[in-house]
Amino acid sequence: MSKIITVILVVVLVVYLLRRMAGKRVEGDNPPADKAAEDMVRCHVCGVNLPRSEAILSQGRFYCCDEHRKSGS
Repeated sequence: MSKIITVILVVVLVVYLLRRMAGKRVEGDNPPADKAAEDMVRCHVCGVNLPRSEAILSQGRFYCCDEHRKSGS
């Protein structure tokens, strides 16, 4: 009887260790994103939405590219 309990405990321990190692490997492959959400703005000419950091601001209006900024319609 004690042999059966020992085998069961060893199997449970091995499964636990394998799952724990697999979990660490998955976490290492996909680090959590620390970026905060960024405001989106709309191009005044074509209406495309883009992050504020990538937009061009001119005379209080946002543009997606320099060509649209120059057209300014």
